[in-house]
Amino acid sequence: MIDPPRAAVPDAVGKCRSAGIKVIMVTGDHPITAKAIAKGVGIISEGNETVEDIAIRLNVPISDGCKACVVHGGDLKDLTSEQLDEILKNHTEIVFARTSPQQKLIIVEGCQRQGAIVAVTGDGVNDSPALKKADIGIAMGIMGSDVSKQAADMILLDDNFASIVTGKSIAYTLTSNIPEISPFLLFILRETFVPAISLAYEAAESDIMKRQPRNPKTDKLVNERLISIAYGQIGMMQATAGFFTYFVILAENGFLPMDLLGIRVNWDDRYNNDLEDSYGQQWTYESRKIVEFTCHTAFFASIVIVQWADLIICKTRRNSIVQQGMTNRILIFGLFEETALAAFLSYCPGMDVALRMYPLKPSWWFCAFPYSLLIFLYDEARRYLLRRNPGGESNTHFYIMLFY
Repeated sequence: MIDPPRAAVPDAVGKCRSAGIKVIMVTGDHPITAKAIAKGVGIISEGNETVEDIAIRLNVPISDGCKACVVHGGDLKDLTSEQLDEILKNHTEIVFARTSPQQKLIIVEGCQRQGAIVAVTGDGVNDSPALKKADIGIAMGIMGSDVSKQAADMILLDDNFASIVTGKSIAYTLTSNIPEISPFLLFILRETFVPAISLAYEAAESDIMKRQPRNPKTDKLVNERLISIAYGQIGMMQATAGFFTYFVILAENGFLPMDLLGIRVNWDDRYNNDLEDSYGQQWTYESRKIVEFTCHTAFFASIVIVQWADLIICKTRRNSIVQQGMTNRILIFGLFEETALAAFLSYCPGMDVALRMYPLKPSWWFCAFPYSLLIFLYDEARRYLLRRNPGGESNTHFYIMLFY
């Protein structure tokens, strides 16, 4: 009689091996049976000899010189932690047979001592200690006992080892794509990269488990309401803050808003060095451009100021910020980081040549503060209305950071 493994298992084991994942078989079966199954599914590679195979072939006691080994539970109980570590370190293909629940736990701990991230699959009560200790415990959904399911982190619904490998390949895709997209995000977000990442560390809202499940057909990540809020509402407030600061600086230098109409041709004329402002002052081309680039710097600084409120309101969907609190230290660090970077770009010597960014008067930093407060109060009112009318809730609480 034979209970053959599923047809997809050998291929799954091969994919694990090619991905650098070490597959170890731990069973209560007899060593001969365990070795036969391990060879059948590729845990012990074809043509690879175990310690026992070499000993039989050479008719000598030998304990090294091979990649594969089968360890009996009776021998395992006599091994020290250091000896077990040597086996795990020096053999790439390992089978443990006739093991007890405690020994399965010891094996998991030994693998973790090697610095490995350990995933354990099991279905019986005797697998529960190892499932609990593993970094990722995976119980069988069909044949698994209730105890093993409670001890595990995940439940494999189809009891198919190949499904684990499929899931791992998806995870590999995600983790490999993150380094690929990170340079793009760093280029696009620049100084808001840390604040944006900080939202991943935000604590869950107190009513998170009282909400209805997300409808994958209607609750899209990006929808019309999100675009409307991000660009039509919050985005317009941010833009207004930037332009307000821009016009304040020009007005302080004698160029009132109404005087700017139709001035572009003369403003950009390199040979016009006596352009007159509303105060009767005459401006050279170089001095005009310094004022213009200072306005650009102030616009940038104003966006940073309103991004404070933008980042804070992104913390919650319905709860008030007062209720949620400001315990996210990474977010707080992100607020200081983006402000410090903006100040560095403005005041660091040489930035006027490298990036055409000029020092700002302290008062110009405060021009955007009313708009930052407006954004905060506006969104507090939005969340208040959502709490009063839960049926009108939308998933448009993550506002896009604009103008970078």
